[in-house]
Amino acid sequence: MELKWIEDFISLAETRSFSRSAELRAVTQSAFSRRIRSLEVWLGTVLLDRSTYPITLTADGRQFLETAEEVSRLLTLSRADFRNRSERSSLPVVTIAALHSLCLSVLPRWLNGIREAVGPMASRVLPDNFNICVQALVEGGYDLLLTYHHPGIPMPLDPARYPYRIIGRDSLVAVAAPHGLAPDAEGRRPLLQYSRGSFLGLLASIAQSKEGAPVTYPIHTNENSMAEALRSMALAGHGVAWLPVSLVAAEIASGALDVVSSEMLMEIRLYRSAERARPFLDHVWAAAALDEPNYALQE
Repeated sequence: MELKWIEDFISLAETRSFSRSAELRAVTQSAFSRRIRSLEVWLGTVLLDRSTYPITLTADGRQFLETAEEVSRLLTLSRADFRNRSERSSLPVVTIAALHSLCLSVLPRWLNGIREAVGPMASRVLPDNFNICVQALVEGGYDLLLTYHHPGIPMPLDPARYPYRIIGRDSLVAVAAPHGLAPDAEGRRPLLQYSRGSFLGLLASIAQSKEGAPVTYPIHTNENSMAEALRSMALAGHGVAWLPVSLVAAEIASGALDVVSSEMLMEIRLYRSAERARPFLDHVWAAAALDEPNYALQE
């Protein structure tokens, strides 16, 4: 059983709408429905009368709602207590959920700039995939979300509740080692691809469909969707990989990797929850707009 199932159920009890609660919880309606059903399976009972509109709680659902609200209240109090202890420590703390690749390429430099602007601070970072990072922000466990953005992939966050700043520019390019596998008889290059449905995989699919992209065929799939793993494969000559320029700028400059496509521009965005405010976080947010590095190959 997962805590987010309880929070999903509490939201649904308030809205009586799967679509509205899915929007508030920043997930698709189908994923939200599966999570509610998983909670019912775990409990071994039906919590909702789905034959009514709006939906209503069953007798078991009303009983469990009291338990769910109490569990959520106690956990919220515990988290607030831990945060208060942290804020009473010698250094203020900022917590950030960020894509793996941005943790390697962008976040270290960005944190240096923030410290220069706001003074000494501590940081706690969750490097993970896009969906988990979004959920970490929505569930309130982290102050900020650092991610890429491209108009071809909708962001599942309400901009009124989750404002953002553009803190940099990057681009996605196809790269390959000069000594790597040669194209096949039809001129196609071997492609190192991300797992199906992953965020960088969706970005790579958009880039691959644009004019100037190499003609490829899949030769390797990296199921954990970490760009640095594909970078290692590309450096070893296994094929073409679509990677952020910020992650491979040094390899491109040294000639270890060749760019074999036109670039697809992306924004580097920082999100926060408008419902979470504290003075130090407000200072960090204001400082976040002071620098906007551009990692793209061309202006």
